[in-house]
Amino acid sequence: MISPELDELSCNLIGECLDRLAESADLGVVATALDGNSMRVTCAFDDDGADMCLEAAHDWVRRLAAGTLKEPGFSKPVCYAIAYAGAVDTGSGFSDALVTEFGDKGNDVDYSAFLLLDGVGSGSALRWSDPAPAGETEPLL
Repeated sequence: MISPELDELSCNLIGECLDRLAESADLGVVATALDGNSMRVTCAFDDDGADMCLEAAHDWVRRLAAGTLKEPGFSKPVCYAIAYAGAVDTGSGFSDALVTEFGDKGNDVDYSAFLLLDGVGSGSALRWSDPAPAGETEPLL
């Protein structure tokens, strides 16, 4: 079960990433976090390979949670979401996908999901599926 705040945060991030993917395949990894005062901070990672950018996003969330990374006016996060373009095995080959990871503070597990994509970079012709679960991930908060 995820909080209403996390649901809204992750849906907003997905929408923003779909808008960007409609224009270009260059998304990188985008991480966003929400604190207890409903302040949102977002950071994009695109200077390295996909795996290094994803690890940098994980580290960014962990550092915010630990208080070792300060963002002006932002207290410790109560939830986060991370999104990146990737591919998933659909059983009949790999398909482009928007992959998300998300979690609430205090949960024993975080979650991941994906949306299948068709027409990345084609503007309003971009199509996507409903989100599908991709499994549990290690908690970052």
